[in-house]
Amino acid sequence: MRSMTKIVMRTRYDDFEIELNDSDTANALFLALPLEREINVWGGEIYFEVPVDMPLQHGRKVMQKGEVAYWPEGSAFCIFFGPTPVSQGSEPEAYTPVTPLGMITTNVGRLEQLPDRCVVVLEVL
Repeated sequence: MRSMTKIVMRTRYDDFEIELNDSDTANALFLALPLEREINVWGGEIYFEVPVDMPLQHGRKVMQKGEVAYWPEGSAFCIFFGPTPVSQGSEPEAYTPVTPLGMITTNVGRLEQLPDRCVVVLEVL
């Protein structure tokens, strides 16, 4: 098994390092970098569109704090850091099933400070 690939989401406030898993979807995202986007904040989730078109793989809705995923229905990269409007408890929950891609390894607690429409750059570390 190959080692995890590291990428980073840079903002004017903080940098957030991310370890991607070895899934085909994570590889497709990696190959699409670098990207600059405005984020959308939905409760304890940040998401933005990415130029990736992959089917759902190992899909689930309930995620861990700091987990990143791909949302096939919206072609979006998602970052989970707290309860969302559809959460049943304290865990982050996606609107519909997502493909897990990896974990944020730095500054997870600072994600909630990022404002809606904040510009981010997602690139290889």
